Amino acid sequence: MKANAILYKDSGVDIEAGYESTELIKKHVKQTFNKNVIGDLGSFGGLFNISSFKIRNPVLVSGTDGVGSKILIAMQMDKHDTIGIDLVAMCVNDIIAQGAVPLFFLDYIALHKNYPKKVEEIIKGIVNGCVQANTALIGGETAEMPDVYGKGHYDLAGFTVGIVDQNKIINGSKIKADDVIIGLASSGIHSNGYSLVRKVLLKQKKYNLNKKLPDLNYTIGETLLTPTRIYVKVTLEVLKKVNIKGIAHITGGGFFENIPRTIPNNLGIKILKNSFPILPIFQLIQKDGKISEEEMFNVFNMGIGMVYIVNKKDVDTTMQILKKNQTDAYIIGSVSKQAGFQWI
Repeated sequence: MKANAILYKDSGVDIEAGYESTELIKKHVKQTFNKNVIGDLGSFGGLFNISSFKIRNPVLVSGTDGVGSKILIAMQMDKHDTIGIDLVAMCVNDIIAQGAVPLFFLDYIALHKNYPKKVEEIIKGIVNGCVQANTALIGGETAEMPDVYGKGHYDLAGFTVGIVDQNKIINGSKIKADDVIIGLASSGIHSNGYSLVRKVLLKQKKYNLNKKLPDLNYTIGETLLTPTRIYVKVTLEVLKKVNIKGIAHITGGGFFENIPRTIPNNLGIKILKNSFPILPIFQLIQKDGKISEEEMFNVFNMGIGMVYIVNKKDVDTTMQILKKNQTDAYIIGSVSKQAGFQWI
């Protein structure tokens, strides 16, 4: 090598750290492998065999997402082992809403500097999420970009593919007036609305993330980092016995955007006020930010992370399966002949 020759490391990118990260995460990733995964981590592409799925008219369903500015809370707390759960949840909860069984997942981690132990912590969370969703983590990318991301900063993106029989796609087309809306409890804020959360709690009120408030079971930081609930396994259990007509994943846009997306244009929805408990963290945000009830329901899940729409005759069976699978659920409304969104 010539004297004074420039190395890639001189530009801020450490290839050796990348190799170390890969070795550290392999043992975690293999926890998600199943009989359908072909090859090992590190190939140019992830391979997955779908021949074991005996589906007459298979349709692949894909979804991609990130975790938004919730990631800034993880950075401030220097806690990186759960944000990956959020990443998986945001993707798999979307495709299960159409009845698709998640097959595999891929991640993209972009960061200022590759600290192998930090990358390992992030991957642990992603693996945890994949295990919860019974999906295989078959590939990913870690990109060290010191000129793009500030010191200590990183970002995440995820991508998942699922499969469903074309005849069993859940698209809301069979929904009728008087069908019942069942809400599945969320674990907290999940992964939407954190720009508003941070503005109210951290910028205006200037709460310390390590502060414990009387109405919260954990510190503010721990509460805000509560992982997004993954609804894949419980939904698949319900689908074994019940024809779910529509499913809404309550993400950005809250109640007002996501629930109407599931129903035909000529129908509406009626939501019963006080039919489910509003989580204390939402009450805190609303009070401290002086935010209207309408705006809260337009931004946050307010305690309901997923919604099923079922026929009246299927309500009891659905609720029993949810209870058996330790998922709190509430009858929160019904489908109406009158188009639009109504509070009753």
